[in-house]
Amino acid sequence: MRKGWRWLARVLWLALLGWVGLSVLVVLMLRVIPVGGSMVMLERKVQAWRADEPLDLRHDWRPWDQLADGAKLAVIAAEDQRFPTHHGFDLVELRRAVEASLNGGDLRGASTLSQQTAKNLFLWTGRSWVRKGLEAWFTLLIETLWPKQRILEVYLNIAEWDTGVFGLEAASRHYFGVPAARLSDVQASRLAAILPDPRGRSASRPGGYVLQRSAWIRQQMRNLGGASYLERL
Repeated sequence: MRKGWRWLARVLWLALLGWVGLSVLVVLMLRVIPVGGSMVMLERKVQAWRADEPLDLRHDWRPWDQLADGAKLAVIAAEDQRFPTHHGFDLVELRRAVEASLNGGDLRGASTLSQQTAKNLFLWTGRSWVRKGLEAWFTLLIETLWPKQRILEVYLNIAEWDTGVFGLEAASRHYFGVPAARLSDVQASRLAAILPDPRGRSASRPGGYVLQRSAWIRQQMRNLGGASYLERL
């Protein structure tokens, strides 16, 4: 019996080492290879297939220099203003979220852009401790193996901005009819404002909340110092 348990433990240990090695290799490769898709894109296709509904995924990878600086800054201003300085996890926002919850408020999200990139690229939507654990692992990997600029580049290229619309290039053309390189600051702030509920809001036909939030995002962009802030990445 003991030999059987030792054999099983050895197999599980080797399987874990193999998975760790494979995940490290994949993350290293994606440091330089354009990302052609994500697990969230696959999940949306499966959901549409199960519902017997057509889904035309729109996604066009664009390198860093073909993404408007205003869009890069708008997403940072809206989602993760300490992005250049943290190591994947914003402990300040996490503490604030926990304190707000303990004081009777709703438990709000405190995910960084690094965590969102890891989740969208490698994992599935939804909430579970297993997924959060895997999210933490992949967040540590991309923070260790990628520069900050690459993390933001990948995020902007795989983020979901409407049903079937993934990445900044597809979102720019979908909402405004322009390539991602030509987005104005107003357009960029409206795209950032519809996160994290892009399928329930519109950047081209904004309601009161999106207009108000996009104005706040533009003010934060100015407070951060404008496009020069991106030099910190």
